[in-house]
Amino acid sequence: MKLMIASDIHGSACYCQKMLDAYHRENAGRLLLLGDILYHGPRNDLPKDYNPKAVIAMLNPLKQSLLCVRGNCDTEVDQMVLDFPILADYCLLELDGQTIFATHGHRHNPQCPPPLKCGDILLNGHTHVPANKDMGGYLYMNPGSVSIPKNGSAHGYMIYDSGFTWKDLDGRALPV
Repeated sequence: MKLMIASDIHGSACYCQKMLDAYHRENAGRLLLLGDILYHGPRNDLPKDYNPKAVIAMLNPLKQSLLCVRGNCDTEVDQMVLDFPILADYCLLELDGQTIFATHGHRHNPQCPPPLKCGDILLNGHTHVPANKDMGGYLYMNPGSVSIPKNGSAHGYMIYDSGFTWKDLDGRALPV
């Protein structure tokens, strides 16, 4: 199954729509959101077209295609308006024999990794910076941010289709 992975929408209707356009263009079977869906957070400037209610209206119809984990900006109030579960701290995925520990990154990250076996993947957002690093036993991957990229990175996402690819919201492959 083709999987799209994105993080850190932060309530931007503009970038949520671009992400969903990419999701449909990619023809992915599922969209895994790594948290920080509706709220921009006190450390970030408001993203372009900040409109959490519009983001809710865009995502709720896709509830059967979404997998989500909780970000540090996601709350129980957000869960009350979203029709799909967002409050799990992590999820485990098995893709082609590899275990993927998917989380937002504010609790489990390369500085504080969860229990991982050799060859596992730690997948998180939170930093808003794409990453693909060998951590000496496990791989660390990050799709970057849909709406508020940092360190000069692009507004982007990842695709898993028998391997991982990082892309900008226009679908161009990115070096990571």
